[in-house]
Amino acid sequence: MDAFFASVEQRDDPSLRGLPIAVGFDGDRGVVSTASYEARPYGVHSAQSIVVAKRLCPNLIIVPPHFAKYKEVSAQVHEVFHEYTDLVEPLSLDEAFLDVSQNKFGMEYAQDIAAEIKQKIHQRTQLTASAGVSYNKFLAKIASDYRKPDGLFVIHPDRALEFIGKLPIERFWGVGPKTAERMHRMGIFTGAQLRQASLQHLTDVFGKAGPVYYEFARGIDNREVIVERERKSVGCEQTFLQDIGKRSALLIELYHTVLELETRIARSQFEGRTLTLKVKYYDFTQITRSITSNTTLTTKDQLLPLAKKLLAEVEVSTERPVRLLGLSVSRTSASSPLTDDAVWEEGWLDFAP
Repeated sequence: MDAFFASVEQRDDPSLRGLPIAVGFDGDRGVVSTASYEARPYGVHSAQSIVVAKRLCPNLIIVPPHFAKYKEVSAQVHEVFHEYTDLVEPLSLDEAFLDVSQNKFGMEYAQDIAAEIKQKIHQRTQLTASAGVSYNKFLAKIASDYRKPDGLFVIHPDRALEFIGKLPIERFWGVGPKTAERMHRMGIFTGAQLRQASLQHLTDVFGKAGPVYYEFARGIDNREVIVERERKSVGCEQTFLQDIGKRSALLIELYHTVLELETRIARSQFEGRTLTLKVKYYDFTQITRSITSNTTLTTKDQLLPLAKKLLAEVEVSTERPVRLLGLSVSRTSASSPLTDDAVWEEGWLDFAP
């Protein structure tokens, strides 16, 4: 979906249409969840501080989020997906991968299916979506971001290698700013240059991600659409209105975080044995501490003593106050490295935010 949260707000409040808006908490510690397309030319983007966003765009309108409403719209969108295929892999409220190689209408071309889905989404929600069509998840993901908003872009197998060769390395899935910087130092700025790097060299530099980058540069991605994902963790975190430098005050916040975590675990019926504490300091440096129990962690009485033990290992002082505190419970099994996701005649679609 295109600028999902912001688009829903503009749809439901005509006075916001055509104006630069950001969805988020309007305060010193607020963060942009989604920025409308009118706000983006100013440099406003998701995960940005509201303070910075306002500085970049003085006439920016901050709209508080309405998550219940977004979930409703998300359900409508996913209903459309399932009219064409049951092979739907949700990535978030507003993004999913579809395998339409065997679709319910027997349609031959994934491009035609994508166009119909976009049309139905608009009819039912009055919102636009962008779709990417190609023969694997990696390329479909890139294609879905290529002509936003309201775009439909196809990467045909015959043209994939040429397309990847010209692609800036920053647009590769799994390549963030730090990885891109390392690649630049290696003289890698495009897919064609990445293709020149050996598998051994990429593995030496990037570890497990090295072989993934090696295959992506060659248009290879053999991941299938996973209909059901096993939840690996449940967590919650809180950014404080003011930094906390006293351990006693932080213990109070820890207690409330444990109560919230207990509620979320019960709601999701999650079972995990590893508790992780996340602490972000005033200067945005961040640390985590974990401990694994012999039993499943579900209640406050189980969680609180372990959380206190983890906090005792963490530095807290007026010289180094804390701005964010988080707790999560996870399964002990290791999670897989990269995850993302679309088809041509053998049809994968990616509908992205």
